[in-house]
Amino acid sequence: MLSTKIKEATRRGHQETEKKVVLRIKDIANDADYVGLLKCFYAYFNAVEKAIAPYTEAVLPDYKERRNSSYIKADIETLGGNLCDLPVAIAPEVDDSIQAMGALYVLEGSIMGGPYIVQMLQKKGIANGFSFFSGYGAESGQMWGSFTAALNALPGNEMDRERAIDTAIETFGRFGDVFDDAVAMQ
Repeated sequence: MLSTKIKEATRRGHQETEKKVVLRIKDIANDADYVGLLKCFYAYFNAVEKAIAPYTEAVLPDYKERRNSSYIKADIETLGGNLCDLPVAIAPEVDDSIQAMGALYVLEGSIMGGPYIVQMLQKKGIANGFSFFSGYGAESGQMWGSFTAALNALPGNEMDRERAIDTAIETFGRFGDVFDDAVAMQ
């Protein structure tokens, strides 16, 4: 199954990006710091969403109902922030639905870690701005399952599957770069 192959191939990139997110969370002391974290997520997710938009709905019919960067924007605004001074975010190259779903694997997969991020933030005294990290609530597992089913149902040959995997790897790497750039901006 393609989802399993992507998971295996992106393990290292996933761990490296996760480490950067966790280190950033450990530095959060107030809502303004949390806004800084959210700006990293917003900048990147918004860039990737723009790159995949022309290709996704045809292979994932419920794409428009899925969690997206507008939730991050709402969280930023709830915390009194704005979208000024966003870090640099460069989306992977996406030229078709195969690559779009490879990139979306990373974005959709982040819903599974959201509850842990919320717990970490709450321990730091953050009380608001969790609409994005709450994912789909009790339906998160079901939504992930329907996404991976659509991913695994993609037609294609081995070369297409490799392109999806390569795009997912690149998506994790470029997401990690956003956190590096954000630290450099401080």
